[in-house]
Amino acid sequence: MKKAVIMLSVVAVVAGFTVAFAIHEAPLTYESILRHMPRPSAGDLRYHMTIHKSYREWAEWPGKGKMYKGREPHGAFLTTYVNETALDSIKKAKGMAEHSIIVKENYDPGKKLTAVTVMYKVKAYNPEGGDWFWVKYDPDFNVLGEGKIKACLDCHGTVKDNDYIFTGKVTEK
Repeated sequence: MKKAVIMLSVVAVVAGFTVAFAIHEAPLTYESILRHMPRPSAGDLRYHMTIHKSYREWAEWPGKGKMYKGREPHGAFLTTYVNETALDSIKKAKGMAEHSIIVKENYDPGKKLTAVTVMYKVKAYNPEGGDWFWVKYDPDFNVLGEGKIKACLDCHGTVKDNDYIFTGKVTEK
C-alpha cells in the first residue's frame, strides 16, 4: 500500500511539472519551425509539404499565378508554390536561402496534373549542385526520383548564376 501511495505521488509530481512546462513553453515561431525542417529525403519532404502543412497554402511564385505556360520537361502548364523562406529569398534577390522549398505542379496540355517536382535547398547537401535536393513525385505523391538527379542538375545547371532557378530572377547578377 505504501508503494502505491509513493508511486501515485511521483506520477502526480511528474504530471504537474509536465503541465507547468507546457503552459510556459515558448510559442511556436517561424524560427522554431525552421529547426524542424525535413531531411533531404523524398518521404520527409512529402510529409512536410502535404501533412505538416499543405504546400497549396504557401505563396505562389510572385507574378506567375496558376496554370502559367510551361515548357518541357515540366509540362505545358505549371503552378509554382514557395515556402516563406523561398519567398523571402526571391524578394531579397540574393539567391535562395537554406530551407527554401519550391514546389512545381506539372500539367499536360489538357491541364491534367502529371507530376509534382520539388527543389529543396539543404546546406552542404550538394555544393557542386547549388545544395539543391531534387524530387519528382507522381500526382499521388509516389516517388519517381530523388536526390542529385542528373537530368535536373544538367538542365538547371545552365542557370546556376541564378541559383539553378528558371522560374524567375533570384539573384542580382
